[in-house]
Amino acid sequence: MAGPFHDGERAMQQRAGTAAMAARIGNSIHAEIPARARDLIGEQPFAVLASRDAAGRTWASIVVGEPGFLRAPDARTLEIAATPHAGDPLATDLGNGAPLGVLVIDPATRRRLRINGVVSAADGPIRLAVDECFGNCPKYIQQRELRPAAAAGRGATRRAAALSPAQQQRIAHADTFFIASQHPRAGLDASHRGGNPGFVEVVDAGHLAWPDYAGNAMFQTLGNLTSEPRAGLLFVDFASGDVLQLTGRATVDFDRRRAQRYAGAERVVDVAIDEVRDTPGAVPLRAGPPAYSPHNP
Repeated sequence: MAGPFHDGERAMQQRAGTAAMAARIGNSIHAEIPARARDLIGEQPFAVLASRDAAGRTWASIVVGEPGFLRAPDARTLEIAATPHAGDPLATDLGNGAPLGVLVIDPATRRRLRINGVVSAADGPIRLAVDECFGNCPKYIQQRELRPAAAAGRGATRRAAALSPAQQQRIAHADTFFIASQHPRAGLDASHRGGNPGFVEVVDAGHLAWPDYAGNAMFQTLGNLTSEPRAGLLFVDFASGDVLQLTGRATVDFDRRRAQRYAGAERVVDVAIDEVRDTPGAVPLRAGPPAYSPHNP
């Protein structure tokens, strides 16, 4: 790797013409958690984690707790006092030395922080030895005020090889999802994607597509996907607490004519789905209708 970017990120930056901008912004990538970020971490009731299963597939998961369940006891360590449920791939992906990506996001203020590293302990609070930490701009984050939900109980996780009609409808109306990606050497990363409802296209029961909008010019996610296509997607319904997890293989389509069919798109990302996991009531947080980001096309 040269500087903070790996080969896939640099290739994407060159192709998009953002290499000089990325080099400047790359100075914001740290090998430790800045002191000013610790309050943001400690205030959040959830985080999104990117993990890799025994077959090498990538998954995105959500963990939830009372504010304070996430903490940075020092600049090189993140602690996560949460236990994934049995149906979540994360429950078996957390051995010592396993790569892990973490997205800390506050929908109320549209702040977000990405922390990547390796698991140093998994018995008790998950401990992450930090390799890199960086913030992102608030673009495309829908503003939501989250509140604890009355205990309703989590349903059993349902597994399938493709999306049911009801699941397709949920995705077709989503305004937000989270994406996990990986790089053979740089490890795992969790990130956010947002847009107006309907920005994710359900092509059929086994394929999704969405527009890639202008972002931070660094291309951490697309740089990973062009190097390693395995990706995990997470859709959270904050009205019901239901969680939909997908794993599959992503490709980036650079055809400008196709991108023009999507408002604001610079390129299009396609995913072929390998497995679906659907867990009703998995998240004990609720929110009403959001205030959509002013950056949404």
